[in-house]
Amino acid sequence: MPQFHYQATTPQGKLIEGMMEAGEERVVISRLHEQGYIPLRVALPGQETPRAGMSVSLSAFPLVRSGGAVRQRDLLVLTQELATLIAAGLPLDRALSVIAGLTEKVALKKAVGHILRSVQQGKSLAEALGEYPKIFPPLYVNMVKAGELGGFLDTALQRLVEYLERSQQVQDEIKSALTYPILLTIVGGLSVVILLTYVLPKFAVILGDLGQALPTSTRILMGISQGLRAYWWGLVLMGIGGWLGMKRYLATPQGRFVWDRWRFHLVILGQLLCKREVARFARTLGTLLKSGVPLLQALEVVQEVAGNEMVRRALQEVRVGVREGHGIAGPLSRSGVFPTLALQMVSVGEETGRLDEMLVRVAEYYERDSYNQIKRLTSLVEPLLILVMGLIVGFVVISLLTAVFSINDVPF
Repeated sequence: MPQFHYQATTPQGKLIEGMMEAGEERVVISRLHEQGYIPLRVALPGQETPRAGMSVSLSAFPLVRSGGAVRQRDLLVLTQELATLIAAGLPLDRALSVIAGLTEKVALKKAVGHILRSVQQGKSLAEALGEYPKIFPPLYVNMVKAGELGGFLDTALQRLVEYLERSQQVQDEIKSALTYPILLTIVGGLSVVILLTYVLPKFAVILGDLGQALPTSTRILMGISQGLRAYWWGLVLMGIGGWLGMKRYLATPQGRFVWDRWRFHLVILGQLLCKREVARFARTLGTLLKSGVPLLQALEVVQEVAGNEMVRRALQEVRVGVREGHGIAGPLSRSGVFPTLALQMVSVGEETGRLDEMLVRVAEYYERDSYNQIKRLTSLVEPLLILVMGLIVGFVVISLLTAVFSINDVPF
């Protein structure tokens, strides 16, 4: 039988580890539970994670390697471990102490250690988390606060885990769909640059020595090649200057609003961006409401974390409407940002008193729809990119061959 390496914690929060002989991982987990321990990690020696499909109480890997900024994936792992320890009955301070011992990322380890000391000094967990806004966003802090006030911190943490898992899954799906088109564009662009700056100049020397009149296409290519080689630094400066200027303009509320409005009006892409924003809004608001956060406070959090200025301004009007006793469907419809289907589902949720559930359904629908649309777009863009790159490279090659063949016309 194989020997499994395990890490677990006692009900008092003490970390233990060792080796256990068993036929599979589940047997090790079951034995640890029978002994009164809370399993943290179970794996074969040399494995960082258990095999796919294994069910463990905590995440089956460290909170990530040391150093670097804290990413959403790191926050997800921390929340999974904290939710499991709290649900297992460990006091909050002991649970934080265990997590501080497991964390290998320096920034996160320091933050958890400071949060532990703050909790031991009498602060609530939400107050302690609020001291690290770059790691724990307002959504996270408010859901923890609602869980503490309502006495269901373990449930609030579990909902946070579900929210972060779904958000990470959506990001991974989009990145996976866009990886090949982006890689194809980079490789094709580099190929064209190499042809123009390295290959073409060698032909230019040979053809120039012959002193013959070159074909028009070849002369155009040579002009582009000479321009790139002579003024590449100007293009680089223009690119950097344009990027810095755009970044500075987008840092202003008006600039951000103009940019976001322009993006929403793009053909095809505008509709896709709108669906993504609606999904993000619905999932965030629905998760907050499910966790017991009051509607006005939840809208304030959603407005703060919204990534689109048009959505942010629309939510400001919604908050005003809610204060005056109106629902959220009416103000959302007047904003002109949200699709009709989403507005109808929100309206039904308000009428039936199940707004939180309906918002989660809206999020699931538009997340799935936007992902499918991205897949369709990439399936069309990939052959289009290949065609465009092929035409460009073909034009360069044909222009060079035309010039070479014209050597036969040179009188000797």
